Parts: sequence; structure tokens; C-alpha cells
Amino acid sequence: MTNENQADQNGFATLGITGALLKAANAAGFTDPKPIQVQAIPPQIEGRDIFGIAQTGSGKTAAFALPILSKIIGLGTKRRPKTARALILAPTRELAVQIEDTIKLLAKGAHISTALVLGGVSRYSQVKKIAPGVDILIATPGRLTDLVREGDLILADTKWLVLDEGDRMLDMGFINDVKRIAKATAPNRQTALFSATMPNEIAELAKGLLKDAVRIEVSPQSTTAAEIVQSVVLARTKQKRQVLSKMLADEAMRSVIVFSRTKHGADRVTKDLARDGFDAAVIHGNKSQNARQKALNDFRDGSVRILVATDIAARGIDVPGISHVVNFDLPDEAESYVHRIGRTGRNGRDGIAITLCDPSENGKLRQVERIIRMKLPVIADHLGSPDPQRDPKERTERHIEPANDREQHGGRRDGRRPGSGNNGKKRFGGKPGGERQFAPKPQGERPAGAKPNGEHKPDGFKRFKGNNKRRFGGKRPANRAA
Repeated sequence: MTNENQADQNGFATLGITGALLKAANAAGFTDPKPIQVQAIPPQIEGRDIFGIAQTGSGKTAAFALPILSKIIGLGTKRRPKTARALILAPTRELAVQIEDTIKLLAKGAHISTALVLGGVSRYSQVKKIAPGVDILIATPGRLTDLVREGDLILADTKWLVLDEGDRMLDMGFINDVKRIAKATAPNRQTALFSATMPNEIAELAKGLLKDAVRIEVSPQSTTAAEIVQSVVLARTKQKRQVLSKMLADEAMRSVIVFSRTKHGADRVTKDLARDGFDAAVIHGNKSQNARQKALNDFRDGSVRILVATDIAARGIDVPGISHVVNFDLPDEAESYVHRIGRTGRNGRDGIAITLCDPSENGKLRQVERIIRMKLPVIADHLGSPDPQRDPKERTERHIEPANDREQHGGRRDGRRPGSGNNGKKRFGGKPGGERQFAPKPQGERPAGAKPNGEHKPDGFKRFKGNNKRRFGGKRPANRAA
């Protein structure tokens, strides 16, 4: 009995996690609380708001999930339709999926219902899932705002609100959505905001969402894990492809994420790797959710060892054993560097981060070094070498991205490329020379029953009227990247 009592008072039990939830956490491998969990769980169990700052990979998900689960388990299974007891907001789809997976693991056997609400997948299935009410809803702000606006979700009963990676969410243009969502939740809600970085202007903005919050900072802002070995390779943009290929030939790079600054750049890097004999998956905002999830699953199970990604994947990718992170381009925002390299060296493991830096990116490199408070060592310098010559065949290649259901026709239903005919010139008026001629419209009275102004609408058709105001949310944000 003494040993059992002592075991009960170890680990998460000392933080207030008990019963079936403690057993499920131990079975899932959550036995030794991490610093962010030690400081964040007790005040949340007491009902306090939390303002937590911790580096990526530090265990933030369990830090907010365990207190919420401990409270919800005691409420029973009766829920109001179209409601959610707890709401967790994440900036990207990948992070939302990861959070739900962790919650399911922690709540195994506890009869906790969860649902995902995010863009890029079937809206109908999401509405159906939340119709009877759920315990925990994990969502990206864009799709969630749509469901609340249209009455498919009611947040009045939501008593726990979590903003994970809050700085990124606000930076991505979701600030107004977040404010409206928070206002729609229960007035006496408990709020937690967790982030790896928190610039002053974002921190001031976030304070409006928290009441008498407990501030927790387990590491200095924008610091990187000590287990990650960071370095720089100096190379011009035209040299980077060759440098990257030589690096990837090393078998020690067994699981690698290559970060590109833009979506187009990520596609180009992936194609170049394929030409050089490397199989790589790519993930960015223009890919459908199914394509993104497949790429991530292939990378996770080892089907491909190289994943090319934009910063959308810097947060939310939790793949065990990533050995290397390569920054093909430096990010526009220095804070994104921290999240990129945080994909390796997770949970105390070693990791390597290599940045390819063109001379034009020196300013961005200096910003990164100021953020992480260290000067990155240069391990190779290719600036004195000539630029490699590109294969003439590749130079003349012109790839046209397929568009939705028109992919079999190269972007047009008639099989012609946009701009073909008329020597590629666009004509905005007059007769298109050399192309089809249209018969003149018949003059005279219009046929009986015809409607004026060419409005041939079916019976029962109702024109949309009003000033297009929305009851919830106002205008959509211009930048909705999740």
C-alpha cells in the first residue's frame, strides 16, 4: 500500500490529475510532467486564466488538455445540441489534427467526444458531427466563424477556450475572428493562451482575451531547444539546388523537412529533388486537406524521407525522429525560424538545423540571430564557386498547373492553354481576328414571355436582396490561410 500511495503522488498526480484520466495519461506515456505542464496545470484546475510562453515541442498540448479533461469528465455525457463545452483554436489544420490526436490519447476510455472543424474538408460531415453537441471542439478560426455565423454551432455553453500558437493565429489575420469567437462564448469562460513567441504588440492584443491571467514563461521568448545543432551554409540562390542534393545524399539525413519561403518555391524544390533522384512529398496552403494529410502520413510512416513545406507546416507537424531541418530559404518573419527548426530536437532528442543563405538574405539572417540570441556558425561557403549550369531541357520546360476539374485539359475545358490563339494576345473588344465569328443578334421585338435585360430566370427564382451584412462576424478576413 505504501508503494501504491507513493506512486499515486508522483508525476501528474501531484498536479491534481487523478482517477481514470491519470491512468490514461500514464498508459499514453505521460508520466513525467514537463516544466510548462508543472506550472500551467494546477492554476487551470483552480479555474485561473493562463498566459503561457514555451518553446515549440515543450508539451503545451497536455498542459491545457489535462485540466480541461479533468473538469469535463465530472460533468457527465449530457450535452445540448450544436454546442461545445470546450473550444481549442489552432492556426493550421495540421496542428488542429495533432491536438485532437493527443486529446483522444489522454482521454482514452473516458467517453469524451471530440470534433474537428477546419477548412479544406467536407463541411457537411463536420456539421453532422457537432449536431448532437460535443465535449471538445478543435477548430481553425475561418471555418469555425462560418459555422457560427450560419447557426450550425452555438458557443454560449463553451466554458473553456484555448488559443494555441496564439501569436501565429493573430499574425495570420485571424484576430477579428478570434475576438468574435471569444465574445460568443460563455461570459464566465476560462481562457488559456499558449505560444512559443509573444511580441509586445501581440501580447497587448491578447490581454483583452484574458482575465487576471497567470503568466508562465518556462523559457525566454523565441529561444530554441538546446538539443538542436544549428549552422549556416553560404550559397547563392542558383547554387542551392546542387548544395541541397549533395547534402541529402548523406544517409545520416534519414528524415528531413526542407522549408521554402513560398508555395511556388516549395513546388519547384520538390520537382528539382525529383529530377535529382530524390522522392519527396510537398505540403503547403494550396494543397487540399487530403493531399496535405497524405503527404504528412507518408513522411510519418517513412514512405518518403523528405518533406518540403512552407511555414504553414512549421507548427503542427509532430513527427517523431525528424533528424534534420533544412531552411532552403530564410523566412520573412524571424520568429518563424524558431518554429521551423523546432520540428527536430523534440522531447529531448538531438536534431540538426541547416540554413542555406544567399547574400541577399543576410539581413534576415541577422534578424534570426537577434531573435535566438546567438550567432550561427558557418560550416560551408560556396560563394567563391561558379553557379552550376541548368540542364537546357529543364530550362525550356513549362509546367502549367491543373485547375480543379479541368486538369485533363491543361487548364481549359477546350484543351487550349490560356492565351492561345491571336498569338497569345488578349482582345477586350472588337472582332477577334482569325477566330470564330458570331452571328448578329436578330433585331426587332423580343419573343413573347421573354424577360427584359436578358433575365431568363426559372419560375420561383428569388433574387438575393439586402446589403450583404452578416449577423456574426462581418466581413471575412482577406487572408485566411488555415
